[in-house]
Amino acid sequence: MSQQDPIVIEMFYTLTCPNCRTLKRMLQEVLPGFGDKFKLETTLANMPVGMVKTMKLGIFAVPTLLINNEIVFREVPAKQDLINKLKTY
Repeated sequence: MSQQDPIVIEMFYTLTCPNCRTLKRMLQEVLPGFGDKFKLETTLANMPVGMVKTMKLGIFAVPTLLINNEIVFREVPAKQDLINKLKTY
């Protein structure tokens, strides 16, 4: 039986964004219920590396949430919407 790599969730945020803090807190509450299925990565959108990634991906607002490099939310979703989306993976 092989160990499957976790699905990468990437959140683009800025330090001054109150909605970003809300989404990060929500992810920290929800993700433990999925065990090791997901891996959360955060990218600071206004730093050089983050700016390049946002331009390549067409991200113009934060928070933006990607799963497997696909944009799934461009705002803070309802908690149940987030859970339902994660269950599809």
